[in-house]
Amino acid sequence: METHQKTIQKESFIFFKVNATLQQLIFVALLLFCTTIFVSPPIALVLGLIVANLFGHPFLELNHKATNYLLQFSVVGLGFGMNVHSAVSAGKEGFLFTIISIVSTLVLGTFLGKWLKTEKKTSHLISCGTAICGGSAIAAIAPVIKSNEKQTSVALGVIFILNSVALFLFPAVGDWLDLSQKEFGLWCAIAIHDTSSVVGAASKYGPEALQIATTVKLARALWIIPVALITAFIFKNKSGKIKIPYFIGLFILAMIANTYLPQMKSIGPHFVSVAKIGLTVTLFLIGAGLNRTVLKSVGLKPLAQGILLWGFIATATLISIIYLK
Repeated sequence: METHQKTIQKESFIFFKVNATLQQLIFVALLLFCTTIFVSPPIALVLGLIVANLFGHPFLELNHKATNYLLQFSVVGLGFGMNVHSAVSAGKEGFLFTIISIVSTLVLGTFLGKWLKTEKKTSHLISCGTAICGGSAIAAIAPVIKSNEKQTSVALGVIFILNSVALFLFPAVGDWLDLSQKEFGLWCAIAIHDTSSVVGAASKYGPEALQIATTVKLARALWIIPVALITAFIFKNKSGKIKIPYFIGLFILAMIANTYLPQMKSIGPHFVSVAKIGLTVTLFLIGAGLNRTVLKSVGLKPLAQGILLWGFIATATLISIIYLK
């Protein structure tokens, strides 16, 4: 993956040619700006896209790891602002939606891939990313099916493009339909791919939406394990390693501490504030990784599959939430 990212950086067209030092200064200045109160998660994503396509990303080879670790840190930090009892209640409500949506998305994704003649492994990665938790699911499933660099990168590109759209689209649709925070949080958790965009969209909608969305999304992420096992059987790979999202356990411990330790009432809000800043910076880094070469390399068939699959899960989930309460 890192080799591919370096190639992208060299081939990427940028609008302004600047020397390496100035490029680094611009990047660091915007990154630091994203830690201030003036930048919301959606704005951070836009700033990342701007810096990637106007000036270039000077640290592109480090972007994937930095985004991954920072997102995990931020999610754990958000746990210090949540209550176990509310989380369990939200998890129970989202459980049935989760099972139905994951199974139906994987099945439909398989048929769409065959219909569009998308490369088999790329198609499966897109389906898993849409069904479970975006880039994290793709990273976990890729070694199981032994996908190559291009197949993995194309799937990640599709997911990250749609995540960027969701961050702006979902709050607008939620306001238009006058969804409650509870409804919006559940919809976000099931219909938006990556945890970063789920939390970003939900935090913009309200605190209750944020708690429900984060809890349901992380519970959904645990489905990586059974899906990876089934994938290993389908692709006949007995040695495929499965990446378990261990940070979810730390998130649960943070929730327990916030619920049962009186001391956390004064300390917890500070952890949450830092976590929200971390999330904003994460979205800036995600945007900074989406340069023109990445967008062009995706291709029409994988993108069409991703859009159709996402449209299905987003629409079906929204209808179910509104009419099948």
